[in-house]
Amino acid sequence: MDGTAAPPTSTQEQQKEGGATDGRYGVLLYYKYAEVPDAPALAAFYEARCRALALVGRVRVGPDGVNATLGGRMAALEKHIEEMSSNSLFDGTDFKLASCEEPVDERVARECGFTSLSVRLVKELVTLCSNPSLTTPEISLAGRHLSAADFHSVLQSVGTGSYSEASAEKNEVVVLDARNLYETRIGKFHVPNVETLHPEIRQYSDLPLWIDEHSEKLRGKSIMMYCTGGIRCEMASAYIRSKGEGFENVFQLYGGIQRYLEQFPDGGYFDGKNFVFDHRISVGSLKDNILGTCLICGSTYDDYSSRCRCTHCRILVLVCSTCQDSTKEYVCELCLRNGKPCCQISVRQDGQTETELSESSAFGKPSITNKVLTSSAPMSNGGEQLKKLRILCLHGFRQNASSFKGRTSALAKKLKHIAELVFIDAPHKLSFVYQPNSDPCSDKPSPLSFTTKPKFAWLVSPNTSCHTEQDWKIADATFDPLQYQQQTDGFEESYAYLENAIAQDGNFDGILGFSQGASMAALLCRQQQKTCGSPKFSTVGHDRQIAKRTSADLAGLFEEDRRSIMEHDMGHIIPTRPPYIDQVKEFLRNFM
Repeated sequence: MDGTAAPPTSTQEQQKEGGATDGRYGVLLYYKYAEVPDAPALAAFYEARCRALALVGRVRVGPDGVNATLGGRMAALEKHIEEMSSNSLFDGTDFKLASCEEPVDERVARECGFTSLSVRLVKELVTLCSNPSLTTPEISLAGRHLSAADFHSVLQSVGTGSYSEASAEKNEVVVLDARNLYETRIGKFHVPNVETLHPEIRQYSDLPLWIDEHSEKLRGKSIMMYCTGGIRCEMASAYIRSKGEGFENVFQLYGGIQRYLEQFPDGGYFDGKNFVFDHRISVGSLKDNILGTCLICGSTYDDYSSRCRCTHCRILVLVCSTCQDSTKEYVCELCLRNGKPCCQISVRQDGQTETELSESSAFGKPSITNKVLTSSAPMSNGGEQLKKLRILCLHGFRQNASSFKGRTSALAKKLKHIAELVFIDAPHKLSFVYQPNSDPCSDKPSPLSFTTKPKFAWLVSPNTSCHTEQDWKIADATFDPLQYQQQTDGFEESYAYLENAIAQDGNFDGILGFSQGASMAALLCRQQQKTCGSPKFSTVGHDRQIAKRTSADLAGLFEEDRRSIMEHDMGHIIPTRPPYIDQVKEFLRNFM
């Protein structure tokens, strides 16, 4: 696999390699942790061969291995397995191939990434923690693999009180779900007399914090971990075992829930459905029981095909078709616990339903009231409340999410009824630097406080050394106002970092970049145009990091009625005074 293969030049050639167009459809999942000597070449090979076989889906290639979820004709998927198996890099890989119906809901398929092929170079296969300053555990620490049969046998022995296998079994057994809350809602393991821990996290990168906060529940136990297909357990089990004494006995279900349900088609100890990240949405067993309930009315329900999301955090929520007709504002159980406004249903005298938002600090189902929704949020022509836009905000060079949030507080206040601004740190952590004074008696700045927030960058100069010590360092050179012209490295890491953040934090309607963040936003949109045919975001603005002509070229990537260029002479800021703020509001309302 040298990455030199070229894609076919016609649909006929693709059909010839991928099998008959009327063949059975299928989905293939696999991952492999191994040192990849030439990740770009392997990614190029995937790009060429998958396109030749007319496969769609996601492939992530990093220095630590490969993670793939692909869809296509069964004949093409089988040929792909054959091709990858011929490479010693994939020795021992568990290729999980399942026959299924073709995607019928284009919206679901598009959201799951099953309408096109996406091959990406990434820094790591899965991001265990979104904080770039934390060290990822060595994958060699991962817990011991247990086959579906062995995993079931252990659970059966513990559940019946006859557990007497090897040394680890002398400890109390606990089952740990490494998945997100929305997955656990519709399916999970249940073993009589065995404690099962469900972290109820929004995203995988929240798991380390949960483990840290609940380490006493795990210490000294034999931990049986599971997830969808196995990859999340690899890094999570390594993180637990990296804690040292008392955390040695960690076991993971090899092949995940998918292999378990194949081995035990009646469901075994798994109740409900297995949430999957492709157009199938979920896969059940012969047991066919429903665990999920509607967020609004509490009726039995486990269908995520409507893709309803929490108004606040954008996590998937279960809302039955009847309640979807009643309200379009949903608040997940996690936001309810944190006191976010919850959606309530009010019943009018004519029997029709209306909705309102009320403050709630306790977890529970929304109560029925007789109040009518009142809000100063924008309304549509039909009097219907419009959902606020979610905009991802990228800070400038040597800044952080916190400082950018402060700098845009006036903007956020004036857009509070239109948009929610979401801030994120860049992945490249920078050292604290200062210019020495010519006075020989002067000293370096005062020592940094432990509360001093680190600074980050999206792009760095090729010779930049990103020191992470919490102390001052003399600058390598005098300040250069044109330094951004040399900041050309680090895009691949930042792009993968943003793609992961976007995938985990839900859909964003737009992106706002300031200074170097504007350059990153432009590069992100350009890269998405190359891979997806068009940018996923709607952007507005002009910044000195992007030349005026380049700004116009960038705007040209968007449809004419969905772009706007605003020029001002107020310096290196985001203007919030009229008429500029009025222009911003008018532009954003086009997307509501």
